[in-house]
Amino acid sequence: MSEILPEPVWRAREAAHRTRVAAWTEPHLRRRAGNEAHPVMDFLFTYYSHRPARLLRWHPGPGVVLAGEAARERLAWRGYVETSDGVTLDPAEFTDARRRTAEFVRALLLATAGREPRLACFGLHEWAMVYRLGPEQVRHSARRLRLGSAGTDQVVETQSIRCSHYDAYRFFTADAVPLNTLRPTREEQVANEQPGCLHVGMDLYKWAYKLDPFVPSELIADCFALAAEIREMDMRASPYDLAELGYAPIRVETPAGRAEYAAMQAEFARRGAPLRRRLVDVCDALLARSGGPDRAD
Repeated sequence: MSEILPEPVWRAREAAHRTRVAAWTEPHLRRRAGNEAHPVMDFLFTYYSHRPARLLRWHPGPGVVLAGEAARERLAWRGYVETSDGVTLDPAEFTDARRRTAEFVRALLLATAGREPRLACFGLHEWAMVYRLGPEQVRHSARRLRLGSAGTDQVVETQSIRCSHYDAYRFFTADAVPLNTLRPTREEQVANEQPGCLHVGMDLYKWAYKLDPFVPSELIADCFALAAEIREMDMRASPYDLAELGYAPIRVETPAGRAEYAAMQAEFARRGAPLRRRLVDVCDALLARSGGPDRAD
């Protein structure tokens, strides 16, 4: 049974979403227009492929009908259809390909949720990405390394590298790859990912927008907000000196810094859990509506 939203109600939700998201998209678009790089926030718009314009669009999610004449404007958008009660997402747009995506996302999120967070990586993936590179070769070459090249390399060589996330591991330098105690692969992603990993927390945003417009936009924005905070922590723990941008370092090369990192990592794992559950619930609803079996994990 569908939920019918009166026009004033869904209009208010749409406006609130756009205001919230504009706080992230507008500074990014200004920087992009001025050809200004940002080593922290750009990642959320480049590594993650959801365009700012798509992030700004508000969608109610499955099983919701938008009432009122203004809702008919959405018929110009792909994915919407008119009914006797108003305008809603077109079930036909939930294709077999989208169904497979929902099934994969659901399986990955449930497997991740079933594992205990591991908190001993200390963000050294960012260090492994610059290991034995010259200053002009590092990704954020406009920012100096806090400990210099030699000091950065020493941290990599004297700490245990335990990266379990394939999409971080694949950016390790060739010399750093054999130093990782794990060998994550794309094929083993479901078996490897665990909720303490910062990249796994950020990726909740990716799994949310992969099913756009069938995920409520408020949930996508909640996942983006968490990803933005995690990304800030990730780069504060990196070897880069970002003090000029207002980011105080988390000195993971020291015992105190590693303890600070692990505590923050645990808190992000805690905060990511309900978002993961909400995404699973959306996947369940989508799969049930597309004729799949009811599941009660």
